[in-house]
Amino acid sequence: MQNPSVDEQPLLVERDENVAASEAKRLLRLAGPLVASGLLQCALQLVSVMFVGHLGELHLAGASLATSLANVTGFSLLAGMASALDTLCGQAFGARQYHLLGVYKQRAMLVLALACVPIALVWTNTTRILLFLGQDRAIAAEAGAYARWLIPSLVPYVPLTCHIRFLQTQSIVVPVMASSAVTSLSHVLVCWALVHKAGMGSKGAALARAVSYCTNLSILSMYTRLSGACKRIWKGFSMEAFKELRQFAELAFPSAMMVCLEWWSFELLVLLSGLLPNPKLETSVLSICFNTGALMFMVPSGLCTAISTIQYTLSNELGAGRPQAAKLATRLVVCLALLEGSVISVTMILLRRFWGYVYSNEEEVVAYIARMIPVLAMSFFMDGIHTSLAGVLTGCGEQKIGARVNLVAFYLAGIPLAVLLAFALHFNRMGLWLGIVCGSLIKLLLLMWIVLSINWEKEAIKVKDMVLGSSLPVA
Repeated sequence: MQNPSVDEQPLLVERDENVAASEAKRLLRLAGPLVASGLLQCALQLVSVMFVGHLGELHLAGASLATSLANVTGFSLLAGMASALDTLCGQAFGARQYHLLGVYKQRAMLVLALACVPIALVWTNTTRILLFLGQDRAIAAEAGAYARWLIPSLVPYVPLTCHIRFLQTQSIVVPVMASSAVTSLSHVLVCWALVHKAGMGSKGAALARAVSYCTNLSILSMYTRLSGACKRIWKGFSMEAFKELRQFAELAFPSAMMVCLEWWSFELLVLLSGLLPNPKLETSVLSICFNTGALMFMVPSGLCTAISTIQYTLSNELGAGRPQAAKLATRLVVCLALLEGSVISVTMILLRRFWGYVYSNEEEVVAYIARMIPVLAMSFFMDGIHTSLAGVLTGCGEQKIGARVNLVAFYLAGIPLAVLLAFALHFNRMGLWLGIVCGSLIKLLLLMWIVLSINWEKEAIKVKDMVLGSSLPVA
């Protein structure tokens, strides 16, 4: 192929800049609803914990510990496995093999449903597990009761998380945001009805999540069935979904590890906090900090999903030898992460003396949270940047690299340092979180090095081969 002449080069540059600007605008249009959806979905867990927090310190500690264990052994694993749909559905949609999207969604639901069997067994034995790990007996009993009432939420959660990924890979994000908004608003009423009106206490807060997941799933199912936007995508249930389950599982596992290894490291902090002096207070404070961080994490997570989605819709441009739009989208999402991280971190610090009252009326809890917020803000700022960079790896189908980065950063550095600071040097809860902050810093440096090393021209060839070369895309 001949190189462009000197006269043609300004036109090519202008064309690439127009494509890049167009895709940058699209990134912003996608990121807004995705961020809002993530915040609203995360609100279900937060609202449940808030209702329990006002029942007393023991109820809050038990629910916090149960929520952490449920996230570690269940929700994080299922969400990570479902993220394989980002790759599969994204490639199928880019290749215009629209019928495969519905097949992939059904296949994901089957694999995730099988994974729910051992998860339910673990949740049933939560009390025994926590006692084995050395947790306080009263807190373990309360956590076990809460975890058992979380089991019904697995039934709607599996199809719901697959449905959300199915729609987002098609850039259908506004309906997901709207359904999440309706669900979050109704969840407050559901929690009030079950916790106070029905007198179920903390058990009602756990059961409320299952009711709200059913509400969200019903809305999205009706949209998929009735909307014209999904007519060519959703053809109903197919026996083809029962084929190649093993191949899907082989992609789902590294996808889950990329998500879970980091998530587990934070949840491990809550479990370790139960071994500190005054475990009720330490567990409650650290769990509130984690839930706050999880809420704030939804902003960079939305940017991450947006850039991984755009990466596949840009495949035609990349395959044509014009990777600059994807490169610009990567730079833009990092700049946005820096901006929103700065704004939210400063806001968290300014509100640190009041935030604790949202979760508890205990003055001791509120004071502890106020002291933890600056460290939490630092952690969130770094999380926002490296989460956005992780979206680039997801878009490139390099989940295995992301999993290895998390393994090195958090389990070879962050967690050991947290244990050292908390238990050997007696920094307690502050030491636990400072260790994880160091792990986040290492992850950020590794991801920056990896992303800066990407050869976008070679990536363009690889993406084109993946989209056009197979009816069953692989990572």
